Amino acid sequence: METSLFSFDLPEDLIAQEPVQNREEARLLVLDRSTGRTRDLRVGDIPDIIRPDTVIVLNDTRVRKARLFAESVAGRKVEVLLLAKRDSATWEALVHGRVKADMMLRFADGVSGTIESAESGVRMIRFEPPIDDAWLEKKGHVPLPPYVRRADRPADEERYQTVYSRITGSAAAPTAGLHFTRSLLELLAARGAQLAWVTLHVGLGTFLPIRSEQIEDHTMHAEEYSIPQRTKDLVDAAARENRPVLAIGTTVVRSLEAAWTESGLAAGEGRTRIFIRPGFGFRVVTQLLTNFHTPRSSLLVLVSAFAGRELILKAYKEAIAKRYRFFSYGDAMLIT
Repeated sequence: METSLFSFDLPEDLIAQEPVQNREEARLLVLDRSTGRTRDLRVGDIPDIIRPDTVIVLNDTRVRKARLFAESVAGRKVEVLLLAKRDSATWEALVHGRVKADMMLRFADGVSGTIESAESGVRMIRFEPPIDDAWLEKKGHVPLPPYVRRADRPADEERYQTVYSRITGSAAAPTAGLHFTRSLLELLAARGAQLAWVTLHVGLGTFLPIRSEQIEDHTMHAEEYSIPQRTKDLVDAAARENRPVLAIGTTVVRSLEAAWTESGLAAGEGRTRIFIRPGFGFRVVTQLLTNFHTPRSSLLVLVSAFAGRELILKAYKEAIAKRYRFFSYGDAMLIT
């Protein structure tokens, strides 16, 4: 299937550069897969839309301050996005700037990093002395995506996290969850919804664009996920009782669908390279809350698999006409 089939034209001024002041005031395009009908609401209206016995699954990963700025020994500026820690001193990273193997980079506080190798465009950097999340909290920057064309600010340290983030490990936010407030979660629970959690640390598997001409030639990078026993129990019960399972974001979809077995959801930790594309048979997720995604991305392919490519592109066209705000700090879509 041609990757170009998942393209669309987006006015640049619809790429959100700032989040809305109140998370749950983000606009919400509700799309009914069975009829193709849409409604224009707000995220705060979700308790009035979904069935009260819905199982709502959220990703509790926390974004680390993964963006670093360095200088080569020749004085060239280099930008580094840390993806995952390999051992006590070595990190997987994306590096923007001219570098080569064995090159040394200078970071803040006298920390140096040596480029060790490259694997499919991902560099391995060995830090001396080793760095950790505590050091990154002081010296790192919030890894806002490149289409947010401004430097990160102190406000992003809170706003580019979900209110329920718990386990540090992501290089980008699970953005569908950015719309929830604690009061909205409490209201959903009070009305009968069951809240469940997974952890998937967002990395290249989520945000790397599709560069191949055919989507089948795209290689997904592995991401780590974890399914608690309570989440397994809630999802399995919902499946038995034919109750809705609402995934908050594509990372939750990938976690749940990757962990499904013939005997139900498998609790525990795992790594997945699952690439959900048209033709995929969804076994767990029945509803999806998600942001509007970039063209030619695996995320747009995933939502197209869930609702149908033509229906999704039609909904995106409508959202553009109604001036919804797109991407990480933008508005949301609820697919039922």
